[in-house]
Amino acid sequence: MISTTDFFYPLVDDPYYMGRIGCANVLSDMFAMGVTNCDTILMLLAASNEMSETERNIVTRAIIAGFNDCAKEAGSSVTGGQTVLNPWPIIGGVVTSIAHKNDIVDPKGGQVGDVLVLTKPIGTQVAGNVNQWLNINPTRWEQAQQYINKRQAIEAYEYAMFSMSRLNRTAAELMKKHGAHGATDVTGFGLLGHARNLAHHQHLKNLVFRIHTLPVIANMDVISSSMNVFRLLEGTSAETSGGLLMMMPRDKAEQYCREIEELEGQPAWIIGEVIEGQPTTMDEHAFIDKDNLKIISVMPRDKIKLNTKTDF
Repeated sequence: MISTTDFFYPLVDDPYYMGRIGCANVLSDMFAMGVTNCDTILMLLAASNEMSETERNIVTRAIIAGFNDCAKEAGSSVTGGQTVLNPWPIIGGVVTSIAHKNDIVDPKGGQVGDVLVLTKPIGTQVAGNVNQWLNINPTRWEQAQQYINKRQAIEAYEYAMFSMSRLNRTAAELMKKHGAHGATDVTGFGLLGHARNLAHHQHLKNLVFRIHTLPVIANMDVISSSMNVFRLLEGTSAETSGGLLMMMPRDKAEQYCREIEELEGQPAWIIGEVIEGQPTTMDEHAFIDKDNLKIISVMPRDKIKLNTKTDF
């Protein structure tokens, strides 16, 4: 039996998408272990007692709808949960599945010579904050306008919402198909934090992750670097419902990236390699090779239509 739980406060404006993101986020812990069929999803929900009754009804129903729709998309359903009143809305869940050990991808099987594959771009925290500056913090937005215009800010935010609400289920299915040696999902500790944690827990203790490429939501690297916020290019900016970071044989990785793009219309990238080393501290288990770092600016090739169901 595998079970996981997660929840958080709102980080986007649209409550329907907040529900989707909450569900996709908790499911990613399962997908990171190759478990793609989830038996039970419980919803953890807090409705705001500081909203008016009308506001609370609209927002809470939209969050529930988003969460339920995402669960159905994952081939599962919400079978129960817990709801409370709280000053801030909260959304999350508990996911449980029964799986044979042969159906689970051991996250500790990395080998020297593997490459690192990432299935979503980084930069969601930056995009979310830039959107807040645009709407409620004119001083910060005035500073940001030296590096980004309103259209670019909105596009980055909408793409971040789309990315965070996108399930990692296909990524997990292909991970098993192409013989990945282990994976983690990238969330609150940022890309480098999760890379170090994954490398630290490998069966082989002489492994080091060298990250040479960062796929970043367009313009978010410029904002982070120029305004000295979030440390995005240092790999420690928090992500929400990020992609899977996996170790994979080099001869399988390019095929994996091609196949996921064919199926989902969204790219994945080889961002690093597993090399031999003798790490003695957590920080030494993974590093970003700043001298040879490549930044890939990521934005959808076609305009994304967000399928919001919130009716205000």
